[in-house]
Amino acid sequence: MADPTRPPKNFHHTVPDGDERERLVCRDCGFIAYENPRIIAGAVVEHDGKILLCKRAIYPQKGKWTIPAGFLEMGEGPDEGAVREAYEEATAHIEIRDLLAIYSVRHISQVHMMYRATLNAPDFAPGFESLEVGLFAWEDIPWDDLAFPSVHWVLAHYREAMGKSGFAPFTNPV
Repeated sequence: MADPTRPPKNFHHTVPDGDERERLVCRDCGFIAYENPRIIAGAVVEHDGKILLCKRAIYPQKGKWTIPAGFLEMGEGPDEGAVREAYEEATAHIEIRDLLAIYSVRHISQVHMMYRATLNAPDFAPGFESLEVGLFAWEDIPWDDLAFPSVHWVLAHYREAMGKSGFAPFTNPV
């Protein structure tokens, strides 16, 4: 089995002509295999003043709470990815309202695009990536058991944007 941490046999890391960064380049034909950040799409989903959270059934952060979010699929728009992730993680049918935030998580080369959304119907259940799902009043959110810093950020930005429209998306907190 091939080692995924090693480049394919005919590829090596070098700085291509006209570039300033080291890239993975084919020794035979010069093809450059660009490595780019991964995009995460998700949504803060609200229903009757409560927020939909999912307890992760997968690593990283298995057993911690998060909003429905995950990697964008090829050929998928970020809003479509957020809708799909809500269904995969909570079997929830949601309607996207607007873009809430765009975060750069540089140390893991990710860009997070987070939306505000509403739950179309109050029926939901854990999907295959969740142990539990639930609607939480603001004061009942399990703050100490949230999976990632970006979940804290997006919930705080959601609270700040309540009742507002037409705002520029939030970005990483200082």
